[in-house]
Amino acid sequence: MNNDRTNRPPRGRFGGPGMSAPAEKAKDFKGAIKRLFSELKGFRLLILVALVLAIFGSILSIMSPNRLADLTNEISAGLTAEMNMDKIKSISIFIAGPYIFSALFTFIQSICMTHVANKFAQMLRSRISVKINKLPLKYYDKNSIGDILSRVTNDVDTIAQSMHQSLATLVSSTTLFIGTIIMMFYTNWVMAITAILASFIGFVLMFLILSKSQKYFVARQEELGALNGHIEEIYSGLNVVKVYNGMKKADEEFDKLNKKVYEANRKSQFLSGLMQPIMNFIGNFGYVAVCIVGALLTMNNIISFGVIVAFIVYVRLFTSPLSQIAQAMTSLQTTAAASERVFEFVDEEEMADESNLTKKLDKKDVKGTVEFQNVVFKYDDNDKPTINNFSTIAKPGQKVAIVGPTGAGKTTLVNLLMKFYDINSGDIKIEGVSIKELTRENVHSLFTMVLQDTWLFDGTVKENIVYNNKNISDEQVEKVCKTVGLEHFIKTLPKGIHTVLSDNDSVSAGQKQLLTIARGILQDTPFLILDEATSNVDTRTEELVQKAMDKLTEGRTSFIIAHRLSTIKNADLILVVRDGNIVEQGNHEQLMEKKGFYADLYNSQFEL
Repeated sequence: MNNDRTNRPPRGRFGGPGMSAPAEKAKDFKGAIKRLFSELKGFRLLILVALVLAIFGSILSIMSPNRLADLTNEISAGLTAEMNMDKIKSISIFIAGPYIFSALFTFIQSICMTHVANKFAQMLRSRISVKINKLPLKYYDKNSIGDILSRVTNDVDTIAQSMHQSLATLVSSTTLFIGTIIMMFYTNWVMAITAILASFIGFVLMFLILSKSQKYFVARQEELGALNGHIEEIYSGLNVVKVYNGMKKADEEFDKLNKKVYEANRKSQFLSGLMQPIMNFIGNFGYVAVCIVGALLTMNNIISFGVIVAFIVYVRLFTSPLSQIAQAMTSLQTTAAASERVFEFVDEEEMADESNLTKKLDKKDVKGTVEFQNVVFKYDDNDKPTINNFSTIAKPGQKVAIVGPTGAGKTTLVNLLMKFYDINSGDIKIEGVSIKELTRENVHSLFTMVLQDTWLFDGTVKENIVYNNKNISDEQVEKVCKTVGLEHFIKTLPKGIHTVLSDNDSVSAGQKQLLTIARGILQDTPFLILDEATSNVDTRTEELVQKAMDKLTEGRTSFIIAHRLSTIKNADLILVVRDGNIVEQGNHEQLMEKKGFYADLYNSQFEL
């Protein structure tokens, strides 16, 4: 469809009016995490089970080191006297049991969280899919398609992966951390204080890094969305880029955006990457401190050698959760950034709710009358009206051509008629019923649209023609193909109408347009909209398409948007639009006799 929009803010580099590259700023981390957990209310029971299992698994891991001290003391005593193997065996079994059950609980909680993460990601994608159909067109006018796709794919995957890897880890590590502190004080308070003081610096550095790195995780997700937007834009218009030798400029823009992604990644990964070596250093420093203090206490007969061994294990259990907590918090930062983008999209203002509209027009009962009454429309509140006080009547079966210079408001009229946009004032009536009283679905069911840009999906010829129609036989499809002139094309296909069309198939622009016209004939609606339907085909193919469109317009009220004025000479009513106003109307002969704006447009086609 033409972007026939006057007085409209130009789309910026990132798809919207005046939009700029995403700013590197930290957003509401706590708010994002809180919102994320509120969205998980349907999975709370399973999450609770997983977290309880994670807690029990951690508690069981804590129980063993204390008994390890008894085992060490028994072995030490056996070096100078007879080894008590029965006691050593019983202690070993007691140590092994908690570890086995801890591993089992961890395995089960991992399965639970995997299920939660995958189902939640599936739910988010479903919500986004539904949301896409509920958002007004103005949202897509202001946002890059690539950025939207990035939210559906990258951001949702990030949330799922982080939930699977981080949530249970954070809980189990916190439990292990607190439990280890308790057991250390239970075993020996002097050694416990030594281990904690040795690791305290790790806490300070961890929270300092977390406070500085969040803005880079937010920037990473936003810059990735911007990069995806650029890639989608370039590859969707690759022919134009090549024709105008724009590959160098496109590559420079890609490198610029790619560098921003790299910088955001480098900064976020550098800061988060500091946590692991810091935790390793703190752990090793804790071992040294425990060994020195433990040796002094052992020399003074305050503790046994087994307590030192137990504390070496406790230091590992104490510092390991710190490292895991740091990693989990890093992952949660990424999750917060991704969830903000996803929920920002989910929370976008939708089209007005129409559940209260009860009127319905059946296309079998519609004769084909459309009336525009003093219609005023502007895209944004601060804009100059694109359509200003527009009024006209289209009678049943008429061919109504809408012509005018680019940006005059031709396509905008069609968008208003289809309820793609809501008018600011005035009214549009179908068979005397205001479209404000009809649902969008009802309005859409009354119209067939053939656009400038053809749309075919991967599927058979029949599936493309029958699209969203039920109980259509092969004979009906073949008849329609013959009507629009596709019979020869169908015969050249290996499986006829059951041949699968894909992007790799060499289907010409004219053949694609004829397929969309065949789709429109099968839809059998009282109204037809042709928006520059012949602009992408050559003159010979245009004749074929024109004949097919003549078949399509029979018995229907048709609105034809065309720049080639020679194609609408036989229209019953020609509306000449200029700056959102009808400046002239009548048939071709009447308008040519006036020698006004239409005559100038028409004659300009033949000027050299």
